[in-house]
Amino acid sequence: MSIALISAADSNIGKVRSSNQDSGYSGYRMFFVADGMGGHAGGDIASALCAQRIARADERYADAETAGAALKDIIWDANAVLASTVREHPELAGMGTTFSGMILTGNKVTVAHVGDSRIYLARDGKVTQITKDHTFVQRLVDTGRITPAEALVHPRRSVLMRVLGDVEEFPEVDLETFETLPGDRWLLCSDGLSGVVPDDIAERILLSKIEASEATELLIGEALEFGAPDNVTVVVVDVVNASLKTDFTPSAKFVGSSANDIVIDERKGRRFLKVLNPMNLPDLIMGRTEDPTDYVPESDEYLEKILLETRSRIFWRRMRQLATGAAIIAAVIFGLVTAYNYTQSLYYVAEYNGHVTIYKGIKESFGPVKFSRVYQETNLEVTSLGEYQASLIERAITAENLDDALRIVKQISMSVPND
Repeated sequence: MSIALISAADSNIGKVRSSNQDSGYSGYRMFFVADGMGGHAGGDIASALCAQRIARADERYADAETAGAALKDIIWDANAVLASTVREHPELAGMGTTFSGMILTGNKVTVAHVGDSRIYLARDGKVTQITKDHTFVQRLVDTGRITPAEALVHPRRSVLMRVLGDVEEFPEVDLETFETLPGDRWLLCSDGLSGVVPDDIAERILLSKIEASEATELLIGEALEFGAPDNVTVVVVDVVNASLKTDFTPSAKFVGSSANDIVIDERKGRRFLKVLNPMNLPDLIMGRTEDPTDYVPESDEYLEKILLETRSRIFWRRMRQLATGAAIIAAVIFGLVTAYNYTQSLYYVAEYNGHVTIYKGIKESFGPVKFSRVYQETNLEVTSLGEYQASLIERAITAENLDDALRIVKQISMSVPND
């Protein structure tokens, strides 16, 4: 069955960052996101250079194997461009970028992945994460040392083990091919979405029947609703039957940093690189920087360091949980004691051993636990009372205090006829 693609892409700076270091691309057969790192020194530059270089491979290939090889080659080529740029501009040292992309050949999708941006597939009412994060925290999850829930809030969750940049000549690229079918919906996103929007909300949007453009808009909107602490880039690709008539016209669209021109300039004898984006000017003038995503080469020493931090974090979190639990229990006990003491300041008049009796407390009970006791049993027999007074004693008469209870007993006794 011949298939066609309907896609949409967008990127948002978020609510905290002062520049957009993400890049995204929605093309004819190729789609990807790249999340730059390195702050104003080069995060936006890295993702933009990477995106504009890799998009050149958006072509028709004979088969998935050929497409995969071409994709890996162009990723390595982009990596070489980044390394060369850093050599020419030392002030950009440390810049790098993630890359998560896919290219269609026939009914095959070849996925390439480096870093912690993600690709998801929505099919038959289920959303599956296709890529695996290249982070130290994910390594701890894989080895069973921490849980996925603990990874979500780990302070080192953004420390990457793999990136494109001036770190390795030929970085390891996860490459895998999948069959795709009409009805499939693919999502490519930066961690500004996956790390912020709860899975159930994102899944509900992906599994809905709305168009790709609306899904993209809603996903970014949800990230903004949840505070958007990072840049957010989303690419949604819908797979449809080629015979389906639509108004969609495929085109090559860049979003984020890659949508701007990159130029090399000269100032005061020192060359520097910048993205021509007016939004960056206030930050460049003020010299503001951003917290970059960290990259640390894979090593047992650093993994052990993170593990020790994790154990310490878990220990103190458990201590806080225990303290909170103890405080809640203490508050409950205090409330129960206070409530019980209050009940013991109340009185009522009822029957005991056939006599009119004053009780201290309240008539209600909780299972075998009673909240009253006999305070004073009178000599007045219930059988000596009239029908109305006897029915009141049977149901119990509530008194405001002891004096009120004594008054009620006196009134009842006065109503008893003399023999």
